[in-house]
Amino acid sequence: MTGNETPDTPRTREQRFEHGMAVLSKIDGEAGRNVIDSLADISPELGHQVVAWAFGDIYDRPGLAPRDRQLVTLGMLTALGGCEPQLDVHINAALNVGLTPEEIVEALLHSAVYCGMPKALNATFVAKKVFAERGVLPGATVAE
Repeated sequence: MTGNETPDTPRTREQRFEHGMAVLSKIDGEAGRNVIDSLADISPELGHQVVAWAFGDIYDRPGLAPRDRQLVTLGMLTALGGCEPQLDVHINAALNVGLTPEEIVEALLHSAVYCGMPKALNATFVAKKVFAERGVLPGATVAE
């Protein structure tokens, strides 16, 4: 938002998309753009809604900091299961907005209590892949 707008300020479809792309780029970087680009030939409208609504309207609301939104997102994607491609994007996003690899691993460990071991394991293996790609794989420690 430009400063004078509120989440309820009417904007054109194009303005909502442009604003959403700015938010998406800041949070997800190239991975987010790749998702939108991959929808261009099958469902450009879904891509538009992800950008304009999910990122422009929801992710940019003032009620939660971006890092907190990513923690919620990681928990929800883990709970849903079968969302490994989206977890890949959002684990990268979590790192982009200031979460540490250790915080992400702890959040995924915590999710095992509520989501079950298989879903937590799947999410953790996605995190391991992302961390390795980014060169931030934390050292393994086992609590006594």
